[in-house]
Amino acid sequence: MKCLVTGGAGYVGSHVVIGLLDAGHEVAVIDNLSTGYRAAVPSGVRFFPLDLLDAEAINKILASEKWDVVLHFAALSLVNESMRKPFYYLRQNYITALNLIEACAQNGVRRFVFSSTAALFGGKERFSLIPDNARVEASSPYGESKFLIERALVWADQIYGMRSASLRYFNAAGADPLGRLGEEHTPETHLIPLAIDTVLGLRGKLKIFGNDYPTRDGTCIRDYIHVTDLADAYIRVIELLDRRSVTYNLGNGLGFTNMEVVQAIEHVSGRKLPWEWAPRRTGDPSMLVADSALIRRETGWSPHYSSIDIIVETALQWRKRNPHGYRKQAGIGQEKWSPIFGQEVEL
Repeated sequence: MKCLVTGGAGYVGSHVVIGLLDAGHEVAVIDNLSTGYRAAVPSGVRFFPLDLLDAEAINKILASEKWDVVLHFAALSLVNESMRKPFYYLRQNYITALNLIEACAQNGVRRFVFSSTAALFGGKERFSLIPDNARVEASSPYGESKFLIERALVWADQIYGMRSASLRYFNAAGADPLGRLGEEHTPETHLIPLAIDTVLGLRGKLKIFGNDYPTRDGTCIRDYIHVTDLADAYIRVIELLDRRSVTYNLGNGLGFTNMEVVQAIEHVSGRKLPWEWAPRRTGDPSMLVADSALIRRETGWSPHYSSIDIIVETALQWRKRNPHGYRKQAGIGQEKWSPIFGQEVEL
């Protein structure tokens, strides 16, 4: 297939790109590099350095050739920041997605895979696995923006016949087991990379937010899904879109507390992890764990890297080899072409 991936220089998007390449597909990437890294785009992959706010440029790309599927990852994704900048998040995520969806519909793209989120389910306390048909109760403008995009895709299906898959994944974690890619955010907000940087001495004490949740050790429970398993699910759902649109919750179905993550990092690294308690963060639910039975049943997908130790091990090994992340290759703030990057496409 000929695949167009937005946000393909980001963490999850880049892992899906190499998954598609490994499966023998042709891939091109759109990314404005606001949070992604050109070094995460494999050599030989066509790269369009542009912003999805540029509707004319997006339409030009979609009209220039026939695309079999578009996979959309590009978005603002910091929940706490969305609480401070609600209209900015709603506008940016929704308008950029609408520009892309409209260009796809107008240019005959028949399949669209959307990176949605478990943040749709953070509006109330849950103490059981979250099924695909759970009521959407977004607890942040970020989560709300993703649901608005899901609704736009429903209308794209009904009116234009564009089939879509909305994958509501939980906490992506880990790194490519072959060491080609890893996790790098600026700023970093995810627990596992923060804890790994702490245990490697790359940052100060780790903060654990809240110790009075109604869980087995008082800390939040989250469903960590290995990013390579996530990429596998994305690739598997594409073939379903010949027949119908789908929406799936996507996770391990296993919940790990913050303290269990700390213990796993100490166990895998063989080092003591310095940490300290911090107050609860606003909007953090006690437990978010996916019921992924439907996608397992309908695609045959199953996570291969479900152990928290394996997830941590892949992330730790990548970070050991890349203590400066992608910035060592790219140079902080550098955006010009380099031989290690994918082929840049002039518009």
